[in-house]
Amino acid sequence: MTKNISKLKLACIIIYALPAMPLAALTLPLYILVPTFYSETLGLSLAAVGTALLCVRIIDAINDPLIGYGADKLRTGFGRRRTFFAISLPVTAFAAFMIFWPPIDATIWYLGFWGAVLSFGYTACLIPFYAWGAEMAGDYEKRTTITGWREALTLIGTLIAIALPFAIGTDNAGEFHGLALLGVVIALALPILGALTIWKVPEPREYTKQAVSFADGFRHLQNNKPFLRLITAFFVNGLANGIPATLFLYFVSDYLGTPEMRGPLLFLYFLCGVLGVPLATFIAKRTSKHRAWGYGMLAATLIFAFTPLLSQGDVVAFAVICALTGLLVGFDLSLPASIQADVIDIDTAASGEQRSGTYFAAWSLSTKLSLALAVGFAFPLLGLFGFQPETNNEQSSLALDALAIIYAWVPAILKLGAVALVWNFPLNAEIQRELRDKIENP
Repeated sequence: MTKNISKLKLACIIIYALPAMPLAALTLPLYILVPTFYSETLGLSLAAVGTALLCVRIIDAINDPLIGYGADKLRTGFGRRRTFFAISLPVTAFAAFMIFWPPIDATIWYLGFWGAVLSFGYTACLIPFYAWGAEMAGDYEKRTTITGWREALTLIGTLIAIALPFAIGTDNAGEFHGLALLGVVIALALPILGALTIWKVPEPREYTKQAVSFADGFRHLQNNKPFLRLITAFFVNGLANGIPATLFLYFVSDYLGTPEMRGPLLFLYFLCGVLGVPLATFIAKRTSKHRAWGYGMLAATLIFAFTPLLSQGDVVAFAVICALTGLLVGFDLSLPASIQADVIDIDTAASGEQRSGTYFAAWSLSTKLSLALAVGFAFPLLGLFGFQPETNNEQSSLALDALAIIYAWVPAILKLGAVALVWNFPLNAEIQRELRDKIENP
């Protein structure tokens, strides 16, 4: 990832990417560990916890477009990306601390309130952070380098989120538990690393020529055909990734019969994802970003197709699948975000306003919708075949077969659809250079 980048510029890119680690470290536990901790350890009703977190998701969906629009319109002498990012840091850090280290008598209202604050702070932090990265460079290849470093550090943050809570356990609310440890780490690391980014990374140059109203901006977004094509592919691929993510724990526990391997296999998957980012960057520089992403999705489809052929106890074979598909998740993380920066250029050239925040808000909303739909699709479909996720009883062979097929073959079909959308994507390095010339030299 260092070719054709000066040492100074590379250092700037790495410093920019550092906050991705604590931001990623709070994401995975929020979806996986927090519901279990508040229900099992604190004794809150599982239904109440689910309702509270659903309300937080609804608030989150409203936050995205509003924050994206606000992040584009806010202009101060300190910089519109840096200002929004700086304001959000203490809010996000403190809310994460409160959620991950609650008092032993925390109520459902406590979870709902601090969950909503965290949702707002996280979105207000992430959207300007991603927009900042998209605007740091106008070069087709350098954008991949920026997103590559950011997503590699995102995966490292995810590994930290997996490891820390289990280091000292999460089953004793009256003591300093693993989730509290993670909360302290995030509360300290996010403001420190964020402040370093604000201090050392300059505000990107803005190429706005005229302000665009909300209605006109929405029309420009609708007319940006490459963006619509890209976000559709991203949504379909996100759904393809979300289904096995939702069912991973059940597949390892019920289908393979090795619940003790859930943590190690999950850690292996994300560890290989870190290694996959430079591989994705390497291939993209020798082909194109969209074609490299297509290769990655095709390879993941082929590898995943063997999963339902496994039998109970085939942990080594599944570990190989986890390692290889983990390697390819680096393609899913680093390349689409880089292409997104390119399709924003189409809007900037057409509308006259640089609206990266609005586009990344749409991107964020698409991610959340795909994850929500994955849960809403996978569990009811499994239920039709008699799979009972809440029971410790032995599952029927029909239910286990359905679990394997929904876990692997349904996502494989979805990925092929995403490949079809991006394979001949109408935006390459040459066209992007022409767009940048129009933006920078009107």
